[in-house]
Amino acid sequence: MSLDVFLRLGETVHLGTHTFSAEEIKRFAAQYDPQPFHLDEEAARQSLFGRLCASGWHTCAMWMRYNLRELERTAARPWEGEGPRPQFGPSPGFSNLKWLKPVYAGDTITFTRTALSHRPLASRPGWRLVSLQAGAVKDDGEAVLSFDNAVLLKVS
Repeated sequence: MSLDVFLRLGETVHLGTHTFSAEEIKRFAAQYDPQPFHLDEEAARQSLFGRLCASGWHTCAMWMRYNLRELERTAARPWEGEGPRPQFGPSPGFSNLKWLKPVYAGDTITFTRTALSHRPLASRPGWRLVSLQAGAVKDDGEAVLSFDNAVLLKVS
């Protein structure tokens, strides 16, 4: 198995689907983003959003949850490549974060990831930097989230 096959390079990987409930939206907002349109239906109706919506950070956090679940599934598959199984390390960051549309209470969102490329790290022999495109869409296909991110991958 090549590294490109392991990473599913160029393939959009469906990480999982999640329905955002009003209670969950409020619970997350109370802890991390206590703006009125995330906490209270009436305040949300009076806002630009018109109804209760999830924090963008909540949407990002759910992307990460489903991304990690997919990485766990990947780690459980047999490794048939040369050398030791590649191991995912930390992420050095992300860019181009866009909350494209609100995620409202009751919306079901599908999270995705596409590995675009990888390159060796001169500063860390045996490691590669994997570039990814992350996304999320509503059931109707409307995009609600996108960002570019990277992750370190140990290959030897």
